[in-house]
Amino acid sequence: MARSKVCILYTGGTIGMLRTANGFAPAQGYFGRELEAIRDLHSPLMPEWDLVEFDPLLDSSNISYVQWNQIAEAIRDRYDDYDGFVVLHGTDTMAYSTSALSFMLEGLDKPVIFTGSQIPLSELRSDGKDNLITSVMIAGEGKVREVCLYFGNELLRGCRATKHSADELVAFQSPNYPQLATAGIDIHYKTKYLRDVDESTPFSIRELRKTRIGVIKVFPGIQFDLFSPIVKEDLEGLILETFGTGNIPDYDDALSTLISDAAQQGAIVVVCTQCPQGSVKLGAYEAGSALVKAGAVSGYDMTTEAAVTKLSYLLSQDLSRESISILMETDMRGELSK
Repeated sequence: MARSKVCILYTGGTIGMLRTANGFAPAQGYFGRELEAIRDLHSPLMPEWDLVEFDPLLDSSNISYVQWNQIAEAIRDRYDDYDGFVVLHGTDTMAYSTSALSFMLEGLDKPVIFTGSQIPLSELRSDGKDNLITSVMIAGEGKVREVCLYFGNELLRGCRATKHSADELVAFQSPNYPQLATAGIDIHYKTKYLRDVDESTPFSIRELRKTRIGVIKVFPGIQFDLFSPIVKEDLEGLILETFGTGNIPDYDDALSTLISDAAQQGAIVVVCTQCPQGSVKLGAYEAGSALVKAGAVSGYDMTTEAAVTKLSYLLSQDLSRESISILMETDMRGELSK
């Protein structure tokens, strides 16, 4: 039986960095040599793999729609040649990238596994080796057919993941959806949580364009009038991170005015919760009723990462404001549950 083939896309990130006088930094060409030295990657039990190294390597702090398009295009151009893909990426914005690619890769029928490390491969105690080897195995097995994030022995849905620790080796969580798999002695897949694939939809990518989206985190005593300058004609979307199930301060009318102005300018206002777990329930409390009246839509239990990238994905298409509002409240890639 032929071994499966996996394409490793090295986009940058801590996993391939070297120690320099100015701190850890990527070095073009180094990572390929590092992979060749990992004996386990050449085991006959492993999938065959090829490495594609981005040039220049990407700093994950500088990731934007431009880099998301580059990653999507790299997968599209090689889609028919491989059984799965592993994307090596910096951890700081990995959850944004996994969410973005979840929406951009339409009709996806193969594993796309993002991973990286908290400690570079060049250092002692690096978590990168296990993350990489297991990700390649998962990508080659083909049991998941969606964009996922593998880190610290856990496989998470890409559009459900969020980074929760800057210095622990288990750096990501999926607060509102179970793990898709765990890796111990064996890789144990939780099949009932895997997405069904609509095989009638051919694979394609939806490239993103530059969108004008703002994020406001509500806090006690917030003065919403300070944010009024962002509500301009070119504002396309606004994500509100509210208290609890969608509650906001009601000591003045500044927020409802802000939202109403944004809606009149054609912007989509999406309400998310600051709580790691739980869901928005607009109108459940009087303190959140102003959001309903102002025309905001619910993000339910979406992460902020998923809400931002989903809105960017929808705004990049020729859709009406009404259609975008409906789709923001519709589960498209397993990103939300009502």
